[in-house]
Amino acid sequence: MITLPHIYIVGGLFFAALAILSALDQANARRLRNAAFWGLLALSFLLGDRIGDFGNGLLALGLVVLAAFGLGIGKPKTTTPEERRASAERRGNLLFLPALIIPAAALIGTLAAKETEWGAALIQPTQATLISLALGVLIAVAVVMLWLRPPLLAPLQEGRRLMDSVGWAAILPQMLASLGAVFLAAGVGEQVGTIFSQYVPGLETSRTIAVIAYCVGMALFTIIMGNAFAAFPVMTAAVGLPFVVVALGGDPARVCAIGMLAGFCGTLMTPMAANFNVVPANLLELPDRKAALNGVIRAQIPTAIPLLIANIILMRFLAFP
Repeated sequence: MITLPHIYIVGGLFFAALAILSALDQANARRLRNAAFWGLLALSFLLGDRIGDFGNGLLALGLVVLAAFGLGIGKPKTTTPEERRASAERRGNLLFLPALIIPAAALIGTLAAKETEWGAALIQPTQATLISLALGVLIAVAVVMLWLRPPLLAPLQEGRRLMDSVGWAAILPQMLASLGAVFLAAGVGEQVGTIFSQYVPGLETSRTIAVIAYCVGMALFTIIMGNAFAAFPVMTAAVGLPFVVVALGGDPARVCAIGMLAGFCGTLMTPMAANFNVVPANLLELPDRKAALNGVIRAQIPTAIPLLIANIILMRFLAFP
């Protein structure tokens, strides 16, 4: 059976390969720093469950220190823009095929693991979506290798080029999600829930008020934290579960799913979501990329607010069957 630890091994080997290729890249003046950063990340994937909380904490601190000193951008061998344009014109829309394989494999694998005996025997049912997503990536890479026949190291080199372009912000979602778990363990969720119950009248008796408080709270906490994954455990423990689900009878699956979407509305409106709103602005070299509310965020706010209202309405009418 394919389980989540197998997927962690695949991820760890990928980052280990990035570390080795970075160390060998003479064109990158900071190649050793890049190699150390990706090497530590590989270590966390491969040995994270064996080195304990203290060891993982040291790994996280090491990543932060290396990121603070700054990573370099490697120059792996790749095709020229002219070669890519010619390849794209030759193959047309078929180039989207590998990208479509990934969600298709994730959907089929998830359904198979949960609905069939052979699927449950092949894929760990409790982590079916994540495992199927990773399998979809591996299948897509295999299809591309057989179809386009690039150099053997091309997937790793192109992955390194992309990761170097994004830099340390590539692991920001995982770090912020971990921060949310730390906040939850420290009792922040309970304190936030106490504040909401004291200052939001009708929270314990009105479904509409509870839904508004949860969705708006998710968006605001995401604006502060920079990531809905960080806000989710805190706001769900504070408002979502005790009031919307337990006190007022909301369906937990629907409440949590729509609550995450409400959090992503906050992601659209904050520079704290650096990997979404700051890194792309820097990559595109937008004129106002250094501003707190750069052009990306200003363009997204008129979409985020109506989406937040839509999520509130959806939760109010769908979460209480």
